[in-house]
Amino acid sequence: MIKRRNRTKQRPRKHVHDLSVSNMRERSQLARDRGLHAIAAMRDDPGLSLAHAAKLQGVRGETIKKYFPSALRKVNGKFRVTKSDRYSATLYVPDANGNSVPVHTRSSKDRKALSRYLRDLGRYLRGKRNALAPWRGKRIAGVELVTSGDVIVSIEPALSEFSLYRSTNSGT
Repeated sequence: MIKRRNRTKQRPRKHVHDLSVSNMRERSQLARDRGLHAIAAMRDDPGLSLAHAAKLQGVRGETIKKYFPSALRKVNGKFRVTKSDRYSATLYVPDANGNSVPVHTRSSKDRKALSRYLRDLGRYLRGKRNALAPWRGKRIAGVELVTSGDVIVSIEPALSEFSLYRSTNSGT
């Protein structure tokens, strides 16, 4: 007697990609970060195409579409970027001791605000003493921003070593 296995007709599975940053390899994280920069460049320059923004950042357009599908929409056959997005990223800002503190952002607005804060911090260090006035008492993604002149002067040597993009999204 031959035993037969009960074979049921299986439906084809849709591929569901787990694109959480913590599960990605470092190379994929870096590609995602470059894609995020390309999206930001497209927001800054509305005339910039997806292909050109991708080329400027050293990433493929398909990679951007893979990691950020809801940040793009097709208008008249061309990909355009949305006004904002809800993708998470980890950026770094200095704390009161000059150490890098990870800030887990959850929107393009938080990322842009951190970028403006770091730009103003650089302006303050170059002599524009009122550059940090708009940031006094502000928090971004739950992290209080350093705006005290005395603290900034005391941590200035550590700030020269500081980088916003140091090990971005790698968790180290």
